[in-house]
Amino acid sequence: MSKKSRDDGEPKKLKNKVYMKELRKLQEKLCHLQDWVKFKGLRAIIVFEGRDAAGKGGTIRALTEKLSPRVFRVVALPAHIQRYIQHFPTKGEVVIFDRSWYNRAGVEYVLGFCTPEQHDHFLEVCPDVEKYIVSNGIQLIKIWLESSEKEQKRRFEARIEDPLRQWKLSPVDLLSRKRWFDYSRARDLMFKATDTKEAPWYILHSDDKKRARLNCLAHILDLMPYKKVKQEKVEMVKRSMKHAYDDQKSLEGRKFVKEKY
Repeated sequence: MSKKSRDDGEPKKLKNKVYMKELRKLQEKLCHLQDWVKFKGLRAIIVFEGRDAAGKGGTIRALTEKLSPRVFRVVALPAHIQRYIQHFPTKGEVVIFDRSWYNRAGVEYVLGFCTPEQHDHFLEVCPDVEKYIVSNGIQLIKIWLESSEKEQKRRFEARIEDPLRQWKLSPVDLLSRKRWFDYSRARDLMFKATDTKEAPWYILHSDDKKRARLNCLAHILDLMPYKKVKQEKVEMVKRSMKHAYDDQKSLEGRKFVKEKY
């Protein structure tokens, strides 16, 4: 896939036709991965973290939209690590955390929702907790979406102007922009303490949302090798005409949704 640069040095935006074609290929592979996860009874956790407006939601949707929510399950809870443990995967399940216990390392620390001592304690114990998770047979994948200051500003301004996206913009989001470098320092401290051999962080450049989504899906597939599971061929069955009747006429007199379109 071509990645030619524009005159300003930035890679050209992907054409939607190219993006959808590549996305389809990756999502088909993810369906094979899903079959493998169920077949082998695997357990995995994928953590998505990053700055506000970095593109976590869209990336997670691209990952999960063609998969069963019973196998690839999304969890989004504003809580500390003890609240998340109850949502850990059972056999044959991948749990995706849209933000996670790393709230303590980011927003809680920067905005004063925890004490410096609590923050230090989290960074100290987190690697041991994650090592324990991995030692119990759960694959842990941690992805940090990194967007530039310029791109975050553009996305925030777009949310302010678009009434369909204003719900995405909270007072906390605006504070995160005001305190950009505080969040950068918190990120750096988090990486220093929790980027471990057992549970490394993977940084995903996300200024170009389409490329970021494709790169993320391809990366997850690389980290979770699979084999195609042989499936029985599905054939369409014929409708039985036994006890047949006019099942549309029997709906007469019921309330229907008005067809405006």
